[in-house]
Amino acid sequence: MHITSSLLLLFSATTAWGYGWVAGQAGVDPSLLNARRYANQKRQSSCPFNPDHKGAAPYSDSYRYTGAKNGVPGNGQGGIKVPADGDTAHAYTAPGPNDIRGPCPGLNAAANHNFLSHDGIVTFSELVDAQQNVYNVGYDLAVLLATLGIVADGDVVTGKLSIACDATSRTALLPLLGSQPGLNGHNKFEGDTSLTRNDYFLANGDNYSFNGTLFAAMKTVADRVSGGNFDRNTLAAYRSQRYDESVQQNPNFFFGPLSLLLYGAASFLYELFPSYGNQGTPDLATMKSFFGAVEDSSAPGGWRHVPERIPDNWFSRRAPYTNNDVTIEILALYTAYPKLFGGNVGTNNFDALQTPFGIIADGKLPDAATASDVLCLLYQLGTMAVPSSLSTVTDITGALLNWSVGKLNPVFQNAGCALKPDQTLG
Repeated sequence: MHITSSLLLLFSATTAWGYGWVAGQAGVDPSLLNARRYANQKRQSSCPFNPDHKGAAPYSDSYRYTGAKNGVPGNGQGGIKVPADGDTAHAYTAPGPNDIRGPCPGLNAAANHNFLSHDGIVTFSELVDAQQNVYNVGYDLAVLLATLGIVADGDVVTGKLSIACDATSRTALLPLLGSQPGLNGHNKFEGDTSLTRNDYFLANGDNYSFNGTLFAAMKTVADRVSGGNFDRNTLAAYRSQRYDESVQQNPNFFFGPLSLLLYGAASFLYELFPSYGNQGTPDLATMKSFFGAVEDSSAPGGWRHVPERIPDNWFSRRAPYTNNDVTIEILALYTAYPKLFGGNVGTNNFDALQTPFGIIADGKLPDAATASDVLCLLYQLGTMAVPSSLSTVTDITGALLNWSVGKLNPVFQNAGCALKPDQTLG
């Protein structure tokens, strides 16, 4: 099967524009990429604006957590109570009406505890620090995720990102160079088949609000598969279910290679969210806290949403969750229920991608793929996307376009991947 021109029209605004291999697909007219790249991306009419931007609460000598600060590596020593007793700077503070919250429960919770800027306009360093200090994400993975987020949805010049809606006027150095959609941007960092968020085209562009019906469906799978726990078996089965639902219901469904990150995010539920991480229990009480889910028979699915928060008496994962760890989980979740990469041209009319790079062949990961292969694919994807901040221009210097190379190469030095030359400005 091949990706058709009509499929390209659906996706040229998003993932297709970011990845050059799409233009090489059979039936694709590359001239459509530039002309239609915003055709199906709903521009949000408003985004909350908090004039009191304070940045993340600073770390004190008394409450250092892993010691990650200013975007540098922490010590990787987890098993720490978060927030620590007495650390009032990182106590839970409910978001106000002018604070931005988006599709990622883990980031929302970190912002509600001021480990990220409470207004939701965050920086590269804040993202790298918070992932380490709150969840004991390894420095290498923290850098990878922060880089992918900013390249896809933020500004590579300022290093700023909205954790939800389009706040270009606050994230961009030169807003006229292009729109920066934030993490709500469809088929960039966010994608179809989310665990608890709608597909973009099934909810009039609302791919960021909590969906109680989907949370209930995930709980049902957990009850059936794992006795109520949200472990690997549950998440593998539920990710498969969400994919099948999108194929059947979403005429504009797209599942590109970057969707591998959805498997990584699913692993956070049992590797990062339980107290003590993978040594803890990924039970319903934990998920209710991190997803902000409250039982309410009058709400859709029986669950309503409240602000996300770190559970009481909660401790971070003991050992860092590294790039190697997450790619092992991505592969395990994917191979449990292998799925084709590609998209729908109409409901239940799936067209598989034939990508000319990396390990994906015939629209899927090969049976012999290793975690190392997946990691190198993520490196490729992270170093080839056109940054959102440069989306309206094509003649920017190679040094600026390779911002992600400068961020990723240092943490991929020993990963066994073919690295691109570092030509960044610093």
